[in-house]
Amino acid sequence: MDLMVVPQLVRNADRFRHVVAVLAKHGLADWLSASPMPWLGRVFGVKASETLTTEQHIRLALTELGTTFIKLGQILSTRPDLVGKQLADELSQLRSDTPPDDPAVAMALIESELGGSIAKLYASFEPIAFASASIGQVHRATTHAGQSVVVKVQHVGIEEVITNDLEIMHTLAGIAERQSPGLAQYRPLQTVLEFQKTLLQELDFGRELHNMQRFRKTFADEAGIRFAEPFPELSSRRVLTMERFEGISLSEKSKLVESGLDLDSLARRGANLFVRMIFRDGFYHADPHPGNLMVLRDRLPADGRNLTELAILDCGMVGRIDDTLREDLELGLIAAVRHDAVKITEAVARIGNVPSDYDRPAMKVAIQDLLDDYSTQSLKDFDLSGCLNAVVRIIQDNKIYLPAKVAMLIKVLIMLEGTAQQLCPHFSVAELIEPYGRKALRNRFAAKRLLGRLKANIEDWEHFLTILPRDTADILRNLKQGKFDVHLQHRRLEPVVNRLVMGILTAALFMGSAALCSNQVRPTLLGFSVPGFVGCGVAVVMGFRITLAIRRTGQR
Repeated sequence: MDLMVVPQLVRNADRFRHVVAVLAKHGLADWLSASPMPWLGRVFGVKASETLTTEQHIRLALTELGTTFIKLGQILSTRPDLVGKQLADELSQLRSDTPPDDPAVAMALIESELGGSIAKLYASFEPIAFASASIGQVHRATTHAGQSVVVKVQHVGIEEVITNDLEIMHTLAGIAERQSPGLAQYRPLQTVLEFQKTLLQELDFGRELHNMQRFRKTFADEAGIRFAEPFPELSSRRVLTMERFEGISLSEKSKLVESGLDLDSLARRGANLFVRMIFRDGFYHADPHPGNLMVLRDRLPADGRNLTELAILDCGMVGRIDDTLREDLELGLIAAVRHDAVKITEAVARIGNVPSDYDRPAMKVAIQDLLDDYSTQSLKDFDLSGCLNAVVRIIQDNKIYLPAKVAMLIKVLIMLEGTAQQLCPHFSVAELIEPYGRKALRNRFAAKRLLGRLKANIEDWEHFLTILPRDTADILRNLKQGKFDVHLQHRRLEPVVNRLVMGILTAALFMGSAALCSNQVRPTLLGFSVPGFVGCGVAVVMGFRITLAIRRTGQR
């Protein structure tokens, strides 16, 4: 395929050339060397540094390519099942800090989005952003009602940049999947499509607003837990105004120690919050790193040491657990409680996409070895992160592709334990998860739950009972009249049957011709039977063509 005729690459030719040049500079574009682009010869002449590992080259290349590619790297850092733990760890170092836009440009965007002047919208507004990331920047402000808020505004032009980069990324992924068997195993096209969906959602600040509203409703009656209050009237797709929190971030451990807080209790409260969101609500904050958690000062007069409320920031990335995934998770938890390797293997195979050469016995042996390694650990000492990382390695070794929502859940649990252990080194999230496993075991076949399933399927049962008598009567009538036929449809068997027939004919022709040669059936030439010699030649040609056709399909 001539890549330069693809419309989006015509529009983004300079950017495409820059992307390929950066990949080539880091030795990551060999799979593009056969592409029919005249300028590639100069690009591939650049020599990559041999002092860095491939993983480091990938991180540096993504950093150099900017926002969209950095975001891709950050998403891939949550997929060790797909890219391997070594690359995932390297990509987790990616940072997306971006210089803020000019204050006048940012304020003009806010006014355009909200339909009024800054003075009309806010009682006070700090033009200089106090923080800036890849997609947006944040300003302090005060509403006319006197509430302290922060205003998150999208970088001007960032949406167009991301859209163009996604088009280039999608094209490169398609080329990689066709031209490079080594890259195809990582499913680049499917990965880019999932990434595209996630990133385009992140560009819509309205989604984050709705996430905050849902979390606030869920935890409205829970003391000590705070989600920022959003202001819909001061928000849009590119602008988000929300309550401002003041306190100590969990990333500032030294300040937490100085405050005199019970860090063990704080770790347990935070971890328990996320476990409840995951296993109770099925809707959870998907980025529990220390910078997104803050301990707030109590509103009562105090000496500054009374820090009681835990605030959760940045609700842009969330995870959801639907009924099907919940069912599979419960089965996995029950199997883990029972140390049942067979059931765990079945659960993993059901959740993920297994390859055509999936070796179920080998997978079961690996799971059983894992259970043996961790079965002697008490809940208090259980290394959940180590266990989950081991599961991910087994999944990757068996080339099982996990859905993005499952990979995200695994990453969140690993990150959650890491965050909790920064506060309390001996803390184990497994202690908090274990009751949900026992509850799932008790409720699995509870009468109330079985009745609920029956009610959920009542319409299907009603329809089945309605059509069953009529369809049964039709079948019996056709049987009685001798009109009952069974139609079998074979999918994609024609090429197989054709090759089988051709193979039999080829073998028969060769054997018959060989018999003619051995009996020197006339006419002969130089002592060889002419019809036998010609028949053997035709059989050889037919056999060669059949072999070539099989090799082209790759299905031997």
